Order: sequence, then structure tokens, then C-alpha cells
Amino acid sequence: MNDGAAPAGVRVGVLALQGGFAAHAAILDGLGADVSEVRTPDDLVGLDALVMPGGESTVMSLGIVREGLADPIVRFADTHPVLATCAGMIMLDRDHLGVLDITTQRNAFGRQVKSFETDLAWGGDTVHAVFIRAPWVSEWGAAVDVLAEVDGHPVAVRQGAITALAFHPELSGERRFHDVLIAQATGSRNWSS
Repeated sequence: MNDGAAPAGVRVGVLALQGGFAAHAAILDGLGADVSEVRTPDDLVGLDALVMPGGESTVMSLGIVREGLADPIVRFADTHPVLATCAGMIMLDRDHLGVLDITTQRNAFGRQVKSFETDLAWGGDTVHAVFIRAPWVSEWGAAVDVLAEVDGHPVAVRQGAITALAFHPELSGERRFHDVLIAQATGSRNWSS
């Protein structure tokens, strides 16, 4: 991770059609990124990275179609780092935008009342994870690295410069994922780090 301050001029967009975009924007702003909300294809122009937040995947899907964002997001993800959380993970799977070679199961751990928090093993450290109506990855291709699991089910994956989490780091104040996204966007961190 870097020293917690984004290099001057790094621009990170947060998909702001629905869901928890404000909490992600606050973390990115606190790390020194130039943050902008993404609601139309034009909002992707000039960005260095993108966050796809949690929310309600059906509503988010409808908004992406309504605003003509599907193809622009796919093209953006081909050449830029992306961090997706919860519903954002679902949006990137094979059945939606097809950015990641994964299939997700919605509400895999149960409905809202089954929400939970846990600590996940993460590269010799732990990450406090908040799961709310969270998905898990039910199938994945060879190019996908599984980064963390709960009860044997993948809840964090990476494919190239795309990281997808079934949990909400923005709700626990966990900034490391956003920090890595900024570092990827500036070329100061390897995609596989």
C-alpha cells in the first residue's frame, strides 16, 4: 500500500446511479483522489479508475441500461482498474456486464436479517468485512484469483486490474482496497499485488 495519499491529479469515478456511492467517495476523497460521480457515459471520460458500489443490483442494472452505460463500462474496465463491492460484483459477472469470468449468486447468505460481520484472512493480515444481502461467487474461470472465502465460498476475487468484493469495506472504514485502486490507477502497484 502507499502512504495513504493519492498522487496529485488521480481521478476516480464512483458509479452513482443507486446504492452506497457516497461512502466510497468519502474514502477516496480522504485518500486525496479527485472523485467524481458517474451517471452517464461522458462521466467516464478522463477517469483513471472506477468504483462500482453496493446497492440493489436490479435497480442498478436498470439504471445502467437506461443511461447507456453498459458498453462504456465494459470498455473502461478493459484498460482501467475497477473496484466493485456487493451489487457491483454482481454487475460485473457473466450474466450482467461480462467483465469478470464469474457467476454470482445473489443474496447467497440470506436476506437482510442474515447480514453479518467477520474478519477475513488477507495476505498475512485480516480484513473486517461487512456482509449485507451479499452474493458469493458460485463459478469462476481460470483467469480469476480467489482472494478470500467464507465457508468455502469465494467472496473476493481479482481478474487482472478488476477486484470484486461481496462485502462493504466502505462501511467498516477499511481503506486498503481504495488505496490499492489508486495505486493501480497511477501505475505504482502491480495488478496482482
